Amino acid sequence: MGTTVIQAFLVVDASLADVHLFQQMLAEPGAQGITLLHVTSMREAEAYLAGHAVDLIVLDLGLPDVQGLGAVRRAYAAAPHIPLVVLTGVEDESLAIHALQEGAQDYLIKGHIETRGLLRALRYAVERKILEEALFVEQERAQVTLNSIGDAVACTDSAGTISFLNRAAETLTGWSSHDATGLDMAQVLRIVDATSRTTIPNPMERAVVQNETLHSQAQWILLRRDGSEIPIEDSVAPIHDRRGRATGAVIVFRDVSVARTLALQLTYSAEHDFLTGLPNRVLLNDRVRTAIAFAQRHQKKVAVLFLDLDGFKHINDSLGHAMGDKLLQSVAQRLVQCIRGADTVSRQGGDEFIVLLAEVEHVDDTAIMVQRLLQAIATAHSIDNHNLLVTTSIGVSVYPDDGLDAETLIKNAATAMYQAKAHGRQCYQFFKPAMNIRAVERQAIEERLQRAVAQQEFTLHYQPTINLQTGAITSAEALIRWTHATRGTLAPADFIPIAEDCGLIVPIGKWVLREACRQAQAWVQAGLPTPTIAVNISALEFRDDAFLAGVLDILTETGLDPHMLELELTERVLMQDVEATIATLKRLRAHGVQVAVDDFGTGYSSLSYLSTFPIDILKIDQSFVQQISSAPQAATIVTAIISMGRSLKLRLVAEGVETPAALAFLQAHHCDEAQGYYFSRPVPPQQFAQLLEHGLVATVLHRLLNPGG
Repeated sequence: MGTTVIQAFLVVDASLADVHLFQQMLAEPGAQGITLLHVTSMREAEAYLAGHAVDLIVLDLGLPDVQGLGAVRRAYAAAPHIPLVVLTGVEDESLAIHALQEGAQDYLIKGHIETRGLLRALRYAVERKILEEALFVEQERAQVTLNSIGDAVACTDSAGTISFLNRAAETLTGWSSHDATGLDMAQVLRIVDATSRTTIPNPMERAVVQNETLHSQAQWILLRRDGSEIPIEDSVAPIHDRRGRATGAVIVFRDVSVARTLALQLTYSAEHDFLTGLPNRVLLNDRVRTAIAFAQRHQKKVAVLFLDLDGFKHINDSLGHAMGDKLLQSVAQRLVQCIRGADTVSRQGGDEFIVLLAEVEHVDDTAIMVQRLLQAIATAHSIDNHNLLVTTSIGVSVYPDDGLDAETLIKNAATAMYQAKAHGRQCYQFFKPAMNIRAVERQAIEERLQRAVAQQEFTLHYQPTINLQTGAITSAEALIRWTHATRGTLAPADFIPIAEDCGLIVPIGKWVLREACRQAQAWVQAGLPTPTIAVNISALEFRDDAFLAGVLDILTETGLDPHMLELELTERVLMQDVEATIATLKRLRAHGVQVAVDDFGTGYSSLSYLSTFPIDILKIDQSFVQQISSAPQAATIVTAIISMGRSLKLRLVAEGVETPAALAFLQAHHCDEAQGYYFSRPVPPQQFAQLLEHGLVATVLHRLLNPGG
């Protein structure tokens, strides 16, 4: 810093002797050029300073209008940026020291002043004031900066007591800087580990002792003044003096609530299904591994249940994806309600779910759980004024018998599930090694089926329905066959379930309907006594948006009289979205198409629903007909169905008639028609044409009149 130049200073002193002494000193060599200005009271000084600038003020602490520290305070208020030197007597030196604490830069003792000392005191006072102003500006800049940043900042001295909190720190801790200053750091910054809840040792103390910057290594929680908690992350650094010694520490910390919440949400999303909130395959695999490890230690078993919904696709396609999503959510809730706390329900995607049963004592316990799940899913789901019916097929694999790791157990459970579907659905199968062979065969069929549709490798066989009074053929049921390149002719049970699973049933069903109508019209044109042609319609076909228009287009295309077409639907199909079903059936019948309920007695419909459907025919399921002679309950059911059908004025057709006893029972109970091997197996169209033209009537009449012959 260069030599400080004082051009004018103001003396506030009622003693003219003191002023005269200063004037004499300023007249000495080395002091020329300094102007002395004089007032005798604080009032005069305040008035002068309001309109004039000076380099320094010399203030007597014994003025007539104010004394002591009051004079210092008024002078500082009048000119806060001008250096101040106070005058006092020997006996008041302690007062002068208090004046320095109030803002004065120096003091002079009357009677002990000489020229060089005066000039030095004046110059040093100015220099100190300049330094104080510069320090104040730096401190103010630092204060503004610290209060402007988003991170919280707290400082301690070497003893670990708080010396500063910025505004962000005040907000986070709940302590004002004024209240916190002087308190031990542990009182203000109470930090605990988020997991163990143990108190974190003073990080600022460690930073000072280790003399290095430290960062939080774990998830820390700040306990605020009001007891609430905030997750934080921080860094702590020591504060050094000019000699490099640590004199305190500064901690910079921030609220990471949002970041941690987002991280938890991302972790949750990565491990859970977005639609149902269930664990996804990532989390499931981890839980299966954990369950296996537990089972190894405690000699337990683990069961993996692979579930696939039956009939979900046609609900999704016909009622929309929003309805399908709600159904999946309903299924998820029911699965969760069935399991224990140690178990897991996971959605794998689409309509596939996995249930992990941990800590299984006996495999029989798994079968009980599976039965509970089957029943829970099959109960109607009431969603947006729709009673939706869906079932599930379940495959089961068990650790350690069916696999030693998660991947193998899940794969084998899926294989068993496909076998359950092949056995009629709404059932379950435990995995057996032989299933892997069938799974490979199934995959091969699915791949070949894609080509079969394109290359039309299908044919239709026809099975007659017989009038039990006259023996006449009243209907021909079209039944698809697939001429496989290596396996020969395959029956519908061998490939239709696969076609439904892989989405090919709609184009296959459309081909069957067109070919059956074309064949019937060909018999008509050949002059044969052609009966109605019956075609089975799957749920996926019936719920397809283009179904009704497709039927009418095919009738127009083939020229077949609509009254000669009979569409067969199961109870399950009818009961899906009853209102929409009734509307479609009414439009079909308005065009002359007949409607039959196939496999009646095995579904879920009630009499009240059945009476509202616009249908023509009830086909009694063969499982009852074939047990007429051996199971009294089956005979009772058949009798009840016949009676009910007559009361509803429906035609009654018994399926699966294979014995004279069954025929006699049906005749005795006045069933209208029958179908089964006792009359004829399904035959190719050329052979069926011969039945129409030549001989089935005589043969059937003979059997009707002589059922035991």
